[in-house]
Amino acid sequence: MIGYSEMLIESVTENGPPELLDDLQRLCGSAGELLAFLNDALAQWKVEAGKVDLPGLRRSLLGPLNAFVGYRELCHEAARQRNRPDLVADLEKLDQAAQHLRRLLESDPFASRPGSAAPAGVTTAPFATATAVPPPATPAPTAWGRILVVDDEPLNREMLLRRLARMGFTTTGAENGQRALELMQREAFDLVLLDIMMPVMDGFETLDRLKADPKLRHIPVVMLTALDEVASTVRCIEAGAEDYVPKPFNPVILRARMGASLDKKRLRDQERAYLAEIQAERAKSERLLLNVLPKAIGERLKSGEQTIVDAVPEATVLFADIVGFTRIAATFSPARTVSLLNELFSEFDQLSEQAGIEKIKTIGDAYMVVGGVPLPLADHAVRVARVAFGMLAAMHRFNARHQFHWELRIGLHTGPVVAGIIGSTKFAYDLWGDTVNIASRLESHGEPNIPQVSEITAELLRPHFEVEARGHIDLKNRGAMKVFRLLRPL
Repeated sequence: MIGYSEMLIESVTENGPPELLDDLQRLCGSAGELLAFLNDALAQWKVEAGKVDLPGLRRSLLGPLNAFVGYRELCHEAARQRNRPDLVADLEKLDQAAQHLRRLLESDPFASRPGSAAPAGVTTAPFATATAVPPPATPAPTAWGRILVVDDEPLNREMLLRRLARMGFTTTGAENGQRALELMQREAFDLVLLDIMMPVMDGFETLDRLKADPKLRHIPVVMLTALDEVASTVRCIEAGAEDYVPKPFNPVILRARMGASLDKKRLRDQERAYLAEIQAERAKSERLLLNVLPKAIGERLKSGEQTIVDAVPEATVLFADIVGFTRIAATFSPARTVSLLNELFSEFDQLSEQAGIEKIKTIGDAYMVVGGVPLPLADHAVRVARVAFGMLAAMHRFNARHQFHWELRIGLHTGPVVAGIIGSTKFAYDLWGDTVNIASRLESHGEPNIPQVSEITAELLRPHFEVEARGHIDLKNRGAMKVFRLLRPL
């Protein structure tokens, strides 16, 4: 870009026309500014230190690049008028170079090769650009933004639309406020230039309605009107207008104020996007937390509790275990074994959730749930017993699907437990106490496909289930203990 600019300056200095010289020098100056920004932003020490700010670089390049494009268009038009095909050819090459640079600015420079990634410390947010090179079929909106011009005077509206289009904006016109609101309901705009004195619906009412609409209130509005009164200015600003530019306007000032309004909108849009992302991540974290912890415990953690431990006077604990699983697992691949367990235990999870009891954990092929923890339940034993029979039914269906003959041992015991969270990383909600140990041993000493319960649990279940005494079994560290078979619901 600098080379062709310099050649054009030399050619015009020697052969004329001299009136192009000033714009060509500005053209070359804009290219020099681009190079200076690039050299500074991509200095070797910044690259090595990971201090390259690509979004900042993109913003810095927009001004000189747009200036370059503007001066090139002026020179190109003048060269064609003076029938200088040699100058036109070089200026078209400059246009190609500018378009190529713009495409580079709009792309991720670290995504040009498969598997490539930005170096550490290099930010790679997309470039915001003042104009865009549209594809042949569907023109894309300019990166400066899409502007809605609302003015009842056709000549004023046409002049504004053409001037803004030359500035690089994508524009749409509306003849009154009602039409403007209809367009904004159907199409996305980045900024509204709004006249005040209009028929059907004036600018004041349009502004009020726009700012009252939750879907439209974020769109910045710049009032552009011949009604240059302090009271009108104050009224518009208080109603939510971003700025106020009286007619006749200075194009440079108008562009500057529009640019400032669009910059603020981009920041607000970015803030809303970040907030939405934060909310989505928070919801994801809460879902993960609920997958790890009971809901009541998760709420206590979120409220600031750091140490959670509860002494529960009465709860019913269930352990279930697949009979001979070590031998069974030896016949399958590891992936197949995990897949089968996941299928079966996922049904157990649904049963526990439907019954309102808590799954505590799985250990290999063992599955542990509890009723009455963390929230008390008057019928905790009944709920857990129903889940036990649901597990046996789920196992039956599982066997029918896979032509297996797997069997479950299930043990239940009721008594006091201590419940709480252990660990600071990969923490878990767990239970402790003699009740847990007894339930586990009742399971390990049980008969296949017949839930085995302690005497205290049997007494709680008698009104709802058929219970049969099995006799006494010797439990480790407990001695002889009377146990019962849980036969069927009544």
